[in-house]
Amino acid sequence: MSVQMRDQKHDELDWVEINEQHLSATIKWILLKLQQLTQSADDKNSSIPDNETIEQARQEIIKLENHVPPPALNLLATALGLSRFDQQVLALCTAMELDTRTAGLCAKAQNDLNKPFPTFALAFALFDDPDWNALSPHAPLRHWRLLEINQPGVQPLTGAALGADERIVNYIKGINYLDDRLTLLLNPMSIESIDGILPPSQQQTVDNIIERLKYSNGLERMPVIELLGHDTESKRLIAGQVAVALGLNLQTIDLNTLPGQSGDFETFSRLWERESMLLPLALLIQINGANNTEKNLLKRFLQSSRGIVFLELDDSKIESVRNHVSVEINKPTPEEQQQLWTHALGDQASDQPQRLAEQFSFSQSEIKHLAEISQEKLESHKSLWQICRMKARSGMEQLAIRIDAKADWNQLVLPAEQSDLLHQITDQVAQRNRVYEDWGFRKQMNRGLGINALFSGESGTGKSMAAEVIANALELDLYRIDLSSVVSKYIGETEKNLCKLFDVAEDSGAILFFDEADALFGKRSEVKDSHDRYANIEINYLLQRMESYCGLAILASNMKTSLDKAFVRRLRFIVDFPFPDLGQRKEIWQKVFPVNVPIDENLDVSRLAKFNLTGGNIHNVALNAAFLAAQDNSVITMQLLLNATRTEYKKLERPTKESDFCWQGPTEVVP
Repeated sequence: MSVQMRDQKHDELDWVEINEQHLSATIKWILLKLQQLTQSADDKNSSIPDNETIEQARQEIIKLENHVPPPALNLLATALGLSRFDQQVLALCTAMELDTRTAGLCAKAQNDLNKPFPTFALAFALFDDPDWNALSPHAPLRHWRLLEINQPGVQPLTGAALGADERIVNYIKGINYLDDRLTLLLNPMSIESIDGILPPSQQQTVDNIIERLKYSNGLERMPVIELLGHDTESKRLIAGQVAVALGLNLQTIDLNTLPGQSGDFETFSRLWERESMLLPLALLIQINGANNTEKNLLKRFLQSSRGIVFLELDDSKIESVRNHVSVEINKPTPEEQQQLWTHALGDQASDQPQRLAEQFSFSQSEIKHLAEISQEKLESHKSLWQICRMKARSGMEQLAIRIDAKADWNQLVLPAEQSDLLHQITDQVAQRNRVYEDWGFRKQMNRGLGINALFSGESGTGKSMAAEVIANALELDLYRIDLSSVVSKYIGETEKNLCKLFDVAEDSGAILFFDEADALFGKRSEVKDSHDRYANIEINYLLQRMESYCGLAILASNMKTSLDKAFVRRLRFIVDFPFPDLGQRKEIWQKVFPVNVPIDENLDVSRLAKFNLTGGNIHNVALNAAFLAAQDNSVITMQLLLNATRTEYKKLERPTKESDFCWQGPTEVVP
């Protein structure tokens, strides 16, 4: 143990002893005053203390109060603004809790055996210089809930039974802890979860917040620190480090757990404000989709709270009555994440850190945890990549549908021009960090860093399969977002839905496939009223987020012609998926069956390719024919395929001729 720690421990023990002596001296003085008050005019009992004895007891109290730091009762008075009379009333109620003789003396002093308890009337008679302001609900004793007042019926306040709050009695005894009524609603942030060295970018954020708080020191109310961004863990880590640096214990609470009833809310607010003056505390309020009622409660709470409060927000700010400081909180930069991966993986690092940092966005603790999992399994680089993919999925599953990408380049049948464009998209996603970071394009560009594309073509021409092929080639997750379910008729709700989706997706770098984009583009029209204007705003917002998204975002639409030229300019790639021609349909038929499917050797793909079907329709025909063959316990024959084709044509409501679906054998002549 160092000399400094030993001296600090000695000082603490010394203060505890002084505080006990002060409390004992105070109770002794209170009892002497009560005994003196019980003396009647003709009572000559020598056991009644005289004024000199009482004054000696008071001087002993004053002597102990000169200790540095002073006893707990004096610390309490300084923190909460108690007058000398307030302290004496509180000391009287504390004596009631700690010395059994007090109750009898109180009853005797009030000439009423039914009043074995302190009252304001007794305090007025007992102490010099009584202060009638102590009765006010706005005075410290009642405002800070230091006293418990039992006032049944029409009994006057001066005659009501008084008791000291249990938390305050323990504080005066030298035992300082958070009020039990608050511990039911608050959650302490453990020191272990906020311990460690922060990456430079996050440490700079911590330093900036501390500097702003120190600059505001001395103001009546400290500014509220608004922590903006979608990364909850980083926001809590930043708040925790600020609290540790300032010597504060950070408590957290969800806004929706704040008491809604007026009386309960007032008690909570008053107790928190009191506790923040008695303990080194800071509060982090977690705000998740607050409604108007909760926002109003928050404003009321901030109006009364004087301590340091952090608000955990997304990008939308909540109007507050206090001055505030807004800070954007981000995860470590890609360069810092690469260093964290290198340190966490050690000898197994190889070239993994750069690729992992380029694709995923994890916090410091997440990187450490994922590295530990991979090292425990002692598996390959691909295993670590898959572990990171699974971790990055958290949150996305509730917002979009993950597609298990199975298609590859061999299965995709497209003209050379479209195939080349898809390869370009894949290559740009794979090489984006080299171009943006290593070659310095990010420093020269402030927008358009995201890679986005529009896949245009009618249903079944291969838009979804192309997205699968790209995801499979890049070993990334593919999420399908149905824009028809995202678009809302309520103004502003569509943007909120898209914002939440992109915020969660940023950490994974997954491929986002916006299907049914017609639901959004179809709303666009010439601006004639406010609804048209907001429809255009929604499109602009979507394209703006696609431009800034760190991964690949793909729009699928049948309405390319409805796009304004300004919108087309903001799309990096536009891939038109044409209706397959005869040669492409033949190639699709040749690739549509898995290798294990039993097929009749006389299958005529040239005859099948003459049917004007898209790749999606051909897949349906092949699958339906397979089920017909399985039901008959036979191979897939030409007639089964023609029967399935007839069914597909009827589903598409196309005109048919029965002779087109008859099979006469491999030697038939088709006109």
